[in-house]
Amino acid sequence: MSGVVAAAASLAVRGHLVHCRDDPFRVGPSALETFEDGVMVVVDGRIAAIGPYSEMASQAASCASLIHRPGMMILPGFVDAHVHAVQTDVIASPGRSLLDWLERFTFPAEARFAEQSVCEDVAAFFLRELLRNGTTTASIFASVHPGSCDAVLSGAYALGMRVNCGKVLMDRHVPETVRDTPDLAQRQSVELIDRWHGKGRLRYTVTPRFAPTSSPEQMRVAGELLSMRDDLHLQSHLAENRDEVQWMRELYPDARSYLDVYDRFGLLGPRTTYAHCIWLDSVDRRRMAESGAGIAFCPTSNLFLGSGLFDLQACAEANIAIGLGSDVGGGTSFSMLRTMSEAYKVAQLQGYTADPGLCLYLGTLGAAKALGLDSFIGNFAIGKEADFIVCNPGATPLLARRMALTDSASEQL
Repeated sequence: MSGVVAAAASLAVRGHLVHCRDDPFRVGPSALETFEDGVMVVVDGRIAAIGPYSEMASQAASCASLIHRPGMMILPGFVDAHVHAVQTDVIASPGRSLLDWLERFTFPAEARFAEQSVCEDVAAFFLRELLRNGTTTASIFASVHPGSCDAVLSGAYALGMRVNCGKVLMDRHVPETVRDTPDLAQRQSVELIDRWHGKGRLRYTVTPRFAPTSSPEQMRVAGELLSMRDDLHLQSHLAENRDEVQWMRELYPDARSYLDVYDRFGLLGPRTTYAHCIWLDSVDRRRMAESGAGIAFCPTSNLFLGSGLFDLQACAEANIAIGLGSDVGGGTSFSMLRTMSEAYKVAQLQGYTADPGLCLYLGTLGAAKALGLDSFIGNFAIGKEADFIVCNPGATPLLARRMALTDSASEQL
């Protein structure tokens, strides 16, 4: 795989083009569009045309340059809807449950980010690892320390990646080493927004870790920050684990549900994305759909921490935008292909088959929609950014052998 390909003023990209032109939950398998010998024309970094090479050969020949990758699969860059840069070094640490894992591994690891050298070292490795796995866009949690957010965003800017990132807000029920205050959270977040939001392909995302670790005062600050500009984003966690849900009931006994807590503080709407969302009821799902909030489905961490099985079918039927998140480091792989594989298994365990085109959608256009970025990326629609990766379907002997016996792009996926 490669990362983002830098385009000349005009560029033709030829190979096996595969993308989702629409939502498979809505239109079915026809959402997957493929051109076995296809060409994509890029002008000034944006997609100008796409189709079979046999019909576009003269148009491709007129471009300033041509990238031809015969036998390779060209896909939209993968979109990771939920990942923690600052948990890179604790990936696959075994915890008894979510809350135990946070206490034993996550908070001590995140405390290290008070040192700027740690911020820069981890951010550089983390971003390279995303690209190595074909992820060109991500919604990223930093730590409570603003320097961790600076390091991720400056590194992503230098690489030309499309990244949403935010400093975590936490002012209670966590060690002092990873705690801020409502006033500090507001001041540092405003400084980061002014410095980074809208620079290149970067977006700032307001990031309360989850409602139990932010006081009502800080949750109000999060709502105020989100309303500062009409194109800011928000990310948090929601209903990941039964113990966490019970804790929320104790902290907010008057709230109808965990989701209702966020709603009370004005934290539901377009460009707000909540990770996990396992323990929701039908009222919650309906409210999420009405608000335009998206879900980041994180199967590897849900399985690894024993949090539960996300109800993909119920959330899709509720018309909620859903994308995949690796959730590193509770998640166990940076690879969105592996994450798609685990999503397929979670669906199978609940009697629902997520076909390969649907899995691709969840890691590309679906995730872009869940993040409110689908006007920029996610597929090869005309006018979108030419953000794509090149995959070798014969990269290993087993892959090459299996691919020789396939007869459709869906089976190859």
